[in-house]
Amino acid sequence: MATANPTQGLRGPAEAAKKITGWYIAAAALLIVLGIFGIIEPGIAGLGVTLLVGWLLIFASVMHFVAAFKGGGAKQVLFQVLVGLVYLIGGGYFLTHTIMGVATLTLLLSAIILAEGVIEIVSYFRMRGEGASFWLLVNGVITLLLGCLIFFHWPSSSVWAIGTLVGINLLMTGITRLMFGLAARKSLGQATA
Repeated sequence: MATANPTQGLRGPAEAAKKITGWYIAAAALLIVLGIFGIIEPGIAGLGVTLLVGWLLIFASVMHFVAAFKGGGAKQVLFQVLVGLVYLIGGGYFLTHTIMGVATLTLLLSAIILAEGVIEIVSYFRMRGEGASFWLLVNGVITLLLGCLIFFHWPSSSVWAIGTLVGINLLMTGITRLMFGLAARKSLGQATA
């Protein structure tokens, strides 16, 4: 049986999609606000990240303890229990010594950023003839400088490094998600018009 209006059956899904994009845009706005807060108050954001890492490690330790008793032999049980204990100790450390946890995470972050910078520069030399390979070198040098800045100013860089970088990440993620949400909403408007 044919309907008089071909879009009549699409009202339900279009309304649901509009509602979903609305929530998506709201979540993007929340990420933007959290990112701005992280940039303005990097010390508090760094403490928040440290507490989050601590709780994630505690949760992971529980999962390893549960996995230890699912079978697999004595070696498997011992391995899972030992890994669970390491995670539990690490999580407890981050939760009970948050300032030292921020400093530890900052030192780890600087090592990761330094390694990334070196890899980018090595990649540039391996891909020199390719188009736009110059940007690998630029990215590698800037990343290396940022890693050096964090490392050579450690532990004082602990106050700003993690919070600022997480804030920038949240801000950029929020802006990206906002643009996707607005584009999806615009596409929905054009499809239902």
